[in-house]
Parts: sequence; C-alpha cells; structure tokens
Amino acid sequence: MWRKAYAKFMRQRSRLEVVQRMVQLGISVDSKRRMFIGNLEVYDTALARAAGVDRRVVRNTINQIFEDPELREIFTKVRPVGTSLVEIAGLLGYSVLVVSADPYKPGVIAGVAKALSESGIVIRQALADDPDMTQDPKLTLVVEGKVPVSVLSKIQEIGSVKSITLLK
Repeated sequence: MWRKAYAKFMRQRSRLEVVQRMVQLGISVDSKRRMFIGNLEVYDTALARAAGVDRRVVRNTINQIFEDPELREIFTKVRPVGTSLVEIAGLLGYSVLVVSADPYKPGVIAGVAKALSESGIVIRQALADDPDMTQDPKLTLVVEGKVPVSVLSKIQEIGSVKSITLLK
C-alpha cells in the first residue's frame, strides 16, 4: 500500500507527509471526502497540525486520493490497528520486547513466538513496523511477566535477528 501511495505523491512532499500520517493513524476517507479514525471524524486542521502542513494541503491531498481510483479504494478501507500497550505495559505487569531483524527474511515472528511459547510466555500484543514506511523497522511484543535471559538467547540465535531490547 505504501509503495503505491508513495509513487503517486513522491513529487509532492507536503502531500506525502499527509498520506504517511494517514497510514500511520489508520485514517480513512468516506464517500463525502470526510476523514475518520474508526467512527471519529478527523478535521483537516487536526491532520494538518499532525503532519506539519497547511490545512489546504490536507484537503488537496484528500481530493487527489479521491480522484485516483486505486488510492480511493485503499483509503476508503483503511482502519486503525488499535491501542498499543507498549507505554502502559509496566503498569499491567507486562514486559516489552523489541526485536530488530531483517524485515525481508521470513520466520522472525514465528521464531520469536516459538521461543516465547516454549517457555510458557504469553504474547499479549505484537506490533510489526512496515519496512516500506519505517527506516528501522522493529517487531515489538508485549508479553506477560518477565522474559528470562535464556529466552533472549534463543531469540538472538534466530538468523535474521540483529538485536533485542527488553523494556519494562
């Protein structure tokens, strides 16, 4: 999705910022060219502030999206992912594991999940950055309880894993 959007906006840096923020936040556009996160309407000025552009850039971006059948199809179906537990994990008694790996090699999520499950650790949430949208994509896992050093060692042995960071 990002590659298609990028190709259409690469010569319009400000509009590209708007589209990138829309994708990050899961902002969709309805048939009346209104923007929504779920059922919450988002006004041009709010998105303009978030993207660091003028509100007219937002409106022009929405119009351009709507005039392109492929982009219209994508952005009328975009949905937000949901609440991230990362910032409140410690309050809930969870740990956060951040894995940096080659995002183009298969098996990272499966390997990490296997290492955790073999140790009886439950994954509460998994968030994987899209390598086409993020320069340094990571796999972020919110897990129940503490992660033993032995499990971290198993994860480090996965071929494409570059580094592991354990947050509280």
